[in-house]
Amino acid sequence: MTVRTQTPAEVARAIFDAVGKKHLDDAMAYLAEEAVDDFVAIGRFEGKAAIRRFFDELLAAFPNFDITVERVVGDDSSAVVQWHAAGDFTGGTFQGVEPTGKRVEIRGVDVMEITDGTVRHNTIYYDGAAFARQVGMLPASGTTMDRAVLGAFNATTRLRKRFGQDKS
Repeated sequence: MTVRTQTPAEVARAIFDAVGKKHLDDAMAYLAEEAVDDFVAIGRFEGKAAIRRFFDELLAAFPNFDITVERVVGDDSSAVVQWHAAGDFTGGTFQGVEPTGKRVEIRGVDVMEITDGTVRHNTIYYDGAAFARQVGMLPASGTTMDRAVLGAFNATTRLRKRFGQDKS
């Protein structure tokens, strides 16, 4: 009898399916103990326990969290997943930010390195500024407040250059 191992694309789909159902134990079963999730917008989480804490916090902060897989592409050692996530920030604190009650919708891509059915490294790309705008940390794009923040930032940059504090 031949035992068939899951392809990286199948592993990726299984993980996203489990996270979507909020079955974190099932999702974590696919991670190596020393796995790394590198969220480009917020930082690295090293080890299965740290990754689990991140997802526990995410699901607590966004009680109605929903994630939809739009596409999965894989080869012998990796899978790339394009996804859309949405939820209301009405639960607990997320990454130090108190819940704002705002609806958040983001698109992203995971690039997963998978060996023998186990995720070793995952790099997650999503628009952190769009997330910050939606939860209210940054003003909405194109608004008067957005232009004011941009103007203040540019004025500060010009002053730094003028007084030699900017080494660029």
